Amino acid sequence: MLPSSPLRQLAPTIARRVRNTKTIARLASTPQPCSTSTISSPSTTTQRWHSNHSANPGPSSSSVNADEISHFNALAATWWDPHGSSRALHLMNPLRHDFIQDCRSTSPYSSFTVVTEESPSDIPKSADASTTPNTSNVQKLRYLDIGCGGGIFAESAARLPTTESVLAIDPSPGVLAIARSHAKKDPSLSPKLTYLSSTIETLPQLRPDAVEKKFDVVSCFEVIEHVDHPALFLDHVAQFVKPGGWLVMSTIARTWTSWFTTNFMAEDVLGIVPKGTHDWNKYIKEYELRGYFEETEQKRRFWGRPRAMGVVYVPGVGWKEVPGSEKVGNYFLGVQRIAGEDNA
Repeated sequence: MLPSSPLRQLAPTIARRVRNTKTIARLASTPQPCSTSTISSPSTTTQRWHSNHSANPGPSSSSVNADEISHFNALAATWWDPHGSSRALHLMNPLRHDFIQDCRSTSPYSSFTVVTEESPSDIPKSADASTTPNTSNVQKLRYLDIGCGGGIFAESAARLPTTESVLAIDPSPGVLAIARSHAKKDPSLSPKLTYLSSTIETLPQLRPDAVEKKFDVVSCFEVIEHVDHPALFLDHVAQFVKPGGWLVMSTIARTWTSWFTTNFMAEDVLGIVPKGTHDWNKYIKEYELRGYFEETEQKRRFWGRPRAMGVVYVPGVGWKEVPGSEKVGNYFLGVQRIAGEDNA
């Protein structure tokens, strides 16, 4: 018999989860060929991943899910509480900057290098603000933060002396209101940081200059597992990355381990993440996301080789890089744009 405690209240949830365990484990552990970005289970996820995309996808098709917007609006008030529902995001933020720095510091060229298909493969590194200690005489970085939420990353990026500007967009009005309110507490942010209520599909209409000038760093942190059509979403994102610039993301692999840690333990048992935050069916395995950028010859000319970094949450310590963990749980993935035409 369960004691009279929160554990008893969890009994129905635990029983329901356990009944589904064998099915989820079977789906998560099914071997997949690494040469394709096809998501084979469940079938609805396959349909969501693949898109009959065009070179210039129109604004009428949206990757935004209304239920996701409603869920995050409900969490808006606690977004900046470092011990609240967004605690995991606060703790992960330093790793976001570390990953961006690692990507750019190992790049053969930067977004300030003019690159064509005829450019030599041994292009020397260019001096830019992310890799040069003295930033007074170098070009600084333009950021686009997609799905910025309450602005945890956007604010921290705007405070960097290496940053020229940050455009942060989100379709959740409640969350964006919190972001703007919090940014007003630091007047030094206003010259660099701009918040905009927009989806990635409507951004070209609201800010045509965003397509024309593009960005050195485009970030999608903890976003792609919340959109309905991730491949279509990435089709839209590509046009905002400068040649030589980086698209950086973080998400969760769809495995038995990630279901147990993020859905069962984090949401149902420990309650450190609000219930309903994660839909296991929308998680994307690292090889699936990597495969998007490598699935055609055209994409391989447009994008460089993706690089991934697995991270694990250690209670009482925070997020730590763990090589190989990108195959089973949370991970970052970065990819550099290497072609000049918006035709991927």
